[in-house]
Amino acid sequence: MSIKIYLKDLLAGGLFFMALLGRPAFGQDSDLVTIIGVGDMMLGTNYPSKNYLPPNGGDDLLADVRSILQNADVTFGNMEGAMFDGKGTAKRCRDMSKCYVFRSPASYIKHFSDAGFDVVSLANNHSGDFGAAGRRGTKAVLRNAGIAYAGLAGTDETAIFERNGVKYGFAAFAPNSGTCDVRNIARAKEIVASLEAKTDIVIVSFHGGAEGASHQHVPKRTETYLGENRGNVYKFAHAVIDAGADVVFGHGPHVTRSIELYKDRFIIYSLGNFCTYGRFNLRGATGIAPIIKLTTTKNGAFVSGEITPVYQQKTHGPKVDPQKRAIAKLKELTAADFPGSDLEITADGKVWKR
Repeated sequence: MSIKIYLKDLLAGGLFFMALLGRPAFGQDSDLVTIIGVGDMMLGTNYPSKNYLPPNGGDDLLADVRSILQNADVTFGNMEGAMFDGKGTAKRCRDMSKCYVFRSPASYIKHFSDAGFDVVSLANNHSGDFGAAGRRGTKAVLRNAGIAYAGLAGTDETAIFERNGVKYGFAAFAPNSGTCDVRNIARAKEIVASLEAKTDIVIVSFHGGAEGASHQHVPKRTETYLGENRGNVYKFAHAVIDAGADVVFGHGPHVTRSIELYKDRFIIYSLGNFCTYGRFNLRGATGIAPIIKLTTTKNGAFVSGEITPVYQQKTHGPKVDPQKRAIAKLKELTAADFPGSDLEITADGKVWKR
């Protein structure tokens, strides 16, 4: 073995093990970045009643995981519902026990800011719960807090932001009215390719796939739920990576789904319910979820991952799960959906290439 090859292998090994330790490699100018992804977030709603808001103004909702979320270069989540103090036009529901409309007070943005969120998706079935006024108000609240967002067709399809000298591009997709369409893969590839040309790392999120405990596997075909085409999320994820995406975060099924490595880029097909107070079903599989922390190179190639398993109940936000159920579920689902996967998940939640 030549000295040059030996040194290259030694450097790669040093970067990998430093990533596992969660430290910058070889001083302050690390060649690695860390990116955290979580699933659905709805911090309580004052519609149709203020009784659906958490106690203490929601101050305790993220308390148990705040330090975890803060410990990354970029932290992402899927923001369900509106967050503003205006009235807007509430989505019409025939049966409020089966149809949900979410509006959180504008002051709740502090919970995202304090937890270190850098970017959120607005591409989901609840971002339009209070119509155009709700979306405008929500975007203003996010802008004032310095949190990037994307996912709205024609107006806010992408976001570009910089952290620690690295430029990130973000795009989000869903099968819902007013959002960038997860089913229009050709257009999604155009959006992602545009971002790839302008940024160092491209993060893509999608809200897609059928919902619930009976839909935890990735079927690798178009999924329908309640008569709606929810997209082919497997085909979508691969297509956007082909177009230049580096990380793909899925959400929407309200349960955890498997992970995959494709062309050295990381995909999780559903991050589940992360912090969804009061109006979400949190029984069984819908009450557990992963916090995914990725370490990548500065051009987005996967180096390692770490899973923090969390759970929530009606009365509290996410807490670290001593039973580690989300880790066990990810191991089970990934082995079933992607046999021969290049990724290994350890019992304590470390993820690395085989």
